Amino acid sequence: MAVNTAPTQGNSRIEARLAELGYSLPPVAPPVAAYVPAIISGHHVYTSGQLPFIDGKLTGTGKVGAEVSAEDAKSMAATSAINAIAALKSVLGDLDRVTRIVKVVGFVASDPSFTGQPGVINGASELLGEIFGEAGVHARSAVGVSVLPLDSPVEVELIAEFQ
Repeated sequence: MAVNTAPTQGNSRIEARLAELGYSLPPVAPPVAAYVPAIISGHHVYTSGQLPFIDGKLTGTGKVGAEVSAEDAKSMAATSAINAIAALKSVLGDLDRVTRIVKVVGFVASDPSFTGQPGVINGASELLGEIFGEAGVHARSAVGVSVLPLDSPVEVELIAEFQ
């Protein structure tokens, strides 16, 4: 994940928290198909699935439990969550408007014998809790799938409530 070296002056409370944890928000990854990174409906933001891109490159490829370890995939889920937060900011402007992370859906490209999907998606869930505190506690699904776009090991999407 990108390490923030810029001063936090002028950042929102959430961006200051990200910086305190050693993260900065990347530019929103451009869509690779016919969709948008995030959309507002009512008082909710729905993000598209976010892959673990850093500087425009996937941090790894392959199936979890085969080519990718569960520990590495957990880190990739956290990277995907950072990218989802960037997508939230792209439509909200200010992350302090987020009042709750309502739901996380995590997909894990899994070797047929791998059953640790919840532990992998904990990478996203734990990071959201660190960043948003109580507002980061959410409902969640962790789903094993045979393949993800670009052979990514993980994909994470969020639903966030805002004011």
